[in-house]
Amino acid sequence: MKKAKKRLITQREAAEELGLSVRQVKRLLYGLKKHGDKAVVHGLRGKPSKRKIAESTEKEAVRILSAPVYKGFGPTLACEYLGKKHGIEVSRETVRQWMMRGKLWRGKEEKVTQVHVWRARRSRSGDLVQWDTSEHDWLEGRGEKLYLIAMIDDATSRLFARFVRHDSTTENMKLLWSYVEKYGRPVAFYTDKASLFQTSEKRKRDEVGVEKDAKKLPPTQIGRALQELGVTWIAAHSPQAKGRVERNFGTAQDRLVKGMRVAGVKTIEEANAYLTNDYLVWWEREMTVVAANPDDAHRRLDKGHDLAASLSHVETRQVRPDYTLPWEGKLYQIQRQAIPPGLRGATVRVEARLDGTLAVRHGGRYLAIAECVAAEKPKKSPQPKPERTRRTPPRGSGWNKDFDLKKGPKVWQAAEASGHRTSEEAV
Repeated sequence: MKKAKKRLITQREAAEELGLSVRQVKRLLYGLKKHGDKAVVHGLRGKPSKRKIAESTEKEAVRILSAPVYKGFGPTLACEYLGKKHGIEVSRETVRQWMMRGKLWRGKEEKVTQVHVWRARRSRSGDLVQWDTSEHDWLEGRGEKLYLIAMIDDATSRLFARFVRHDSTTENMKLLWSYVEKYGRPVAFYTDKASLFQTSEKRKRDEVGVEKDAKKLPPTQIGRALQELGVTWIAAHSPQAKGRVERNFGTAQDRLVKGMRVAGVKTIEEANAYLTNDYLVWWEREMTVVAANPDDAHRRLDKGHDLAASLSHVETRQVRPDYTLPWEGKLYQIQRQAIPPGLRGATVRVEARLDGTLAVRHGGRYLAIAECVAAEKPKKSPQPKPERTRRTPPRGSGWNKDFDLKKGPKVWQAAEASGHRTSEEAV
């Protein structure tokens, strides 16, 4: 520009050398004559952008995120709550910068130590559903201890979950019932080797188990129910094998816990309401994917399937000669009109169902039963006991009745009076 100003080169040559238009070179030459060398510096350098968010908005956002209820929130979750609850619509990166300046977040350098190639998803929804339970302080001490049972589809990451008070067979069966009613029967469930799903062989502590042949043990109640429903059970050999449901729990233990804290959830009813109406809605919108194959592998229940019968605690009992059978310390009588031929001494299937009722099946037929109530024995009126007469001791001879040692004579005086001893002998 100074060469062009001194007319050592033409303005067109200066424009070609700088990669600018001739008109822009003319403007710069005019600025050099009027303002000097600073004319080549852009006029907006050092000035705030007109689109910059006001400092008051940043201070308000930092003040909100400094509250105890937002403790531990990351930039992504904090950005969502600022827009949803406080009307501050900014990008996640902006919130991250604000939190770092406000000492609420510390940036971490990403370190990739090992590249892990994930297993490819199943192609169809319902081909494989991962099933597990997470034990965590979900209410952060505001209420009772809860467990989160979750089922996640491998092809789409669609989540189905519920909070329960106990990780028991009954609660898992109730969730399985709800899942089958909503989506149908999947091809396979993928779980760990917990005692709810697998019966383990009992061995002595010092006994070597590798050399022994594995025994075929009867299935658990859930294993039997899956067999009756025609669903395959696959056992995972490590937590990493069922990584999709494990990562879901990692997200829930961060986002779900903090969301329930902001909502003030204190009971299991409120926790399940928040889980259904907020968290699962967000998961469906943000975390699910489209399956590679649009076909749904879930199957409807056939006519031969009975959820109430399959999803129950099933045992067998032998019918006694009087057509009764015992169950949990009680005796049940099979009704006379329901007795088929050959029932006496036969083995029947007893189903303790989830609704608390009891059903007995012999072959393909259910038998009417009634609890035997023991007849109350008539209470005998207590007979009055005869009064016992006290025996009075027999009267004595009374030989020492008037005998008094204090008023009687001394021993030596009695001896003198008897004549056996004289006073001279005493001296």
